[in-house]
Amino acid sequence: MSAPLFGCIEAGGTKFVLGVARGPDSVLRTGRIPTTTPDETIAAAIAFFAHAAEAEGPFDAIGIASFGPVELDRTAPGWGHITQTPKAHWSGADIAGPFARAFACPVGFDTDVNGAILAEFLWGAAKGCDVATYVTIGTGIGGGLLIDGRPVHGARHPEMGHFLPRRHPDDTEFAGCCPFHGDCLEGLASGPAIMARWGASLSDLPADHPGHAIIAGYLAQLVIAQRALLSPRRIILGGGVMGTPGLIDRVRAQAEQLGGGYFEGADIDRLVVAPGLGDQAGLLGALALAQGAG
Repeated sequence: MSAPLFGCIEAGGTKFVLGVARGPDSVLRTGRIPTTTPDETIAAAIAFFAHAAEAEGPFDAIGIASFGPVELDRTAPGWGHITQTPKAHWSGADIAGPFARAFACPVGFDTDVNGAILAEFLWGAAKGCDVATYVTIGTGIGGGLLIDGRPVHGARHPEMGHFLPRRHPDDTEFAGCCPFHGDCLEGLASGPAIMARWGASLSDLPADHPGHAIIAGYLAQLVIAQRALLSPRRIILGGGVMGTPGLIDRVRAQAEQLGGGYFEGADIDRLVVAPGLGDQAGLLGALALAQGAG
């Protein structure tokens, strides 16, 4: 008897990454489609999975790890929908429903970062951690929180990119680019925020550019906030901005300095880490959600 077959969707604001898998070590096929309008993007994804089903058989479940904000309350009329987002055309879009109808199977649905921390708990850098977070720093900044093996939802889901950090003394003129809060963490340290004030990605700035210390300082404040509020055993920092050489070491060093020796527990190099699953954390997060659907 074949292992269950799962459809996996990492629904991002720039692209949808699609996969068909029987397990984390058995990904049968993958694909990528640009995120345009909801109708166009979802139709292309459904066509990908329909073609796969012809070859592999029917899906046992589909998992969707989505950009947000999203509605995660299964009792709410808008479950499986994007809520109010700055992504044009996507506010109110139904993500989960079209796949449930097209393939008549259960759908697991959560944020992309909740999916990623779940995958890291099952197969990656958060194994054995009762409290762990995953933060992606890229086009936006989002964070997922896992406690005792379960992603945290609450009233909606964590919005770690929208806390308000102290302004760096060398970064007082930039107003921030978040359309809701201006200079929240996302408004100051995301990829678009970096591009808006320095005209280049962080990895393309010279090694001695002050932007490296400024961005590391904001992310270090997030580390300290998480240590103070959540006491995590692991903080995983992923996303395109974190690909900047040396950034994770700068974040660790500044977090140690900001902590002032107060926080005990894991060594900073073991506390703040890169994704164990690399760039597969998002897609495998969708797989974890599919496996838990029912």
